[in-house]
Amino acid sequence: MIRSGHIDTFTRDHLPPRAQWPDLVFTLPTLRYPERLNAVSALLDHWLEAGAGDRACVISGHGTISFRAVAERVNRLANVLTRELGMVSGNRVLIRGANSPMVFIAVLAVIKAGGVIVPTMPLLRARELGLIIAKAKIKLALCDASLSDELERAAEAVGGLEVIGYWNSGTAADLEALMATSGHDRFDACDTAADDVCAIGFTSGTTGEPKGAMHFHRDLLATCDTYGAHVLHATREDRFIGTPPIAFSYGFGGLMLFPLRVGASAIMLERATPDDLLEAISRFRATVCFTAPTAYRAMLPKLDTSDVSSLRACVSAGETLPAAIFEEWRAKTGLPIMDGLGSTEMLHIFVGSPADQARAGSTGQVVPGYEARLVDEFGHEVPSGQIGRLAVRGPTGCRYLADARQTIYVVNGWNITGDTYVRDDAGYFWYQARSDDMIVSAGYNIAGPEVEAALLTHPLVTECGVVGAPDRERGQIVKAFVVLRDQEQAGETLVRALQDHVKATIAPYKYPRAIEFVSTLPRTGTGKLQRFELRRRAAEKKT
Repeated sequence: MIRSGHIDTFTRDHLPPRAQWPDLVFTLPTLRYPERLNAVSALLDHWLEAGAGDRACVISGHGTISFRAVAERVNRLANVLTRELGMVSGNRVLIRGANSPMVFIAVLAVIKAGGVIVPTMPLLRARELGLIIAKAKIKLALCDASLSDELERAAEAVGGLEVIGYWNSGTAADLEALMATSGHDRFDACDTAADDVCAIGFTSGTTGEPKGAMHFHRDLLATCDTYGAHVLHATREDRFIGTPPIAFSYGFGGLMLFPLRVGASAIMLERATPDDLLEAISRFRATVCFTAPTAYRAMLPKLDTSDVSSLRACVSAGETLPAAIFEEWRAKTGLPIMDGLGSTEMLHIFVGSPADQARAGSTGQVVPGYEARLVDEFGHEVPSGQIGRLAVRGPTGCRYLADARQTIYVVNGWNITGDTYVRDDAGYFWYQARSDDMIVSAGYNIAGPEVEAALLTHPLVTECGVVGAPDRERGQIVKAFVVLRDQEQAGETLVRALQDHVKATIAPYKYPRAIEFVSTLPRTGTGKLQRFELRRRAAEKKT
């Protein structure tokens, strides 16, 4: 590794042993970065040097901030962090807030000062925050004052968090007040190494202890120079918008890294319901949208009265995109939705096709700069047309913070994502299920998402989740939890109608033998369906 620029060497000291890292491949010429690299110099300061300081960088309901003004605020906050709050390079800094200009600036200021951002979802509670604070040994946090309660409870419970800097507090100690009075609008970027850690993305921890995925300065650029450049084809004229929080790697890439890399604009939405998103697309003339399948589905009925004509690209991730949503969205807008598969461990999307190559029901092809294959339980590659576990490698890869689960995610130099796929002869990947979500019923392997996709083509179904339920005779049966457009239609007659509908759509043995009508489905803060919670419910009601 290159000589570190960190005074606090915690992250480098707690990287996995080098033998447990995935193989890193840098096949594209654009992925060869200098040894000394601070990502913010490349993502932000570069544009001032290029004479683009007056271009719009961040857009919100409060106005537009130019690249020059963002850079000045980043420098002021970096000075506050290092001169007044005691931060030194290598310190981990927890960031807590909804998507906003201040969160955008805080992320860049910490990285520019040589710190390591630990962005957290606004919905996290004290217990979850406490686990993160303890594991990453966090002493400093930056937080929207409206979200202070849970953070302060966490700090009290676990100890170690010494300083919390608030914005929107209305006090003399408010971060924005300190920035305004600091008198320092210049800051030289910390002399960090390309392989110094600058970000830790924590998994939600909903099924156990959260895992912290560590990312280098060069990783932030690599995801832009692979997916951003070769699949999204981002340009400086784009205006990026979306619903994922910046604390989620999907949002971090889509709403910060990609626009910054090409000198484009990022639209920050603190409220991001489907209605908010539609209004903002029209108001700000957004060109690239990042959201989840559920949001695209919720927006479909409202497209006739909404103006989305400015959009040129629609990206979906977080969970698999049903073909029915893809087809209906394309029919109404003329735009295919670009499905993609990424992970916190890999930072962003590594399987996904450009819009003109997207196919309904397929996640897409491997992103240029990455390699992907499907393997069996022994790690041997399986041929096209057969189900296998997805293995991927490229310029980014899994490096957990002091976690024995590193050897589960990385096997023989490949990142094993936990997804099962089928690859066709054209190189398109077709999602089957999470490796631990495959339903085995009477000897048949049944992928829950395939059954979900079939159910979603029924006009009365708005959402659904399919899991295996314990069964004495079959081992498991397929059980569907279904949200209806009209709850009054629920009943045995509709159960039989939905079962017949699935039998007529996919192989009959895959039909849900049990259907439960529910008003909502359990989801994580990032909108992912909590299948483990559905499995728990299914297990409680044994058939």
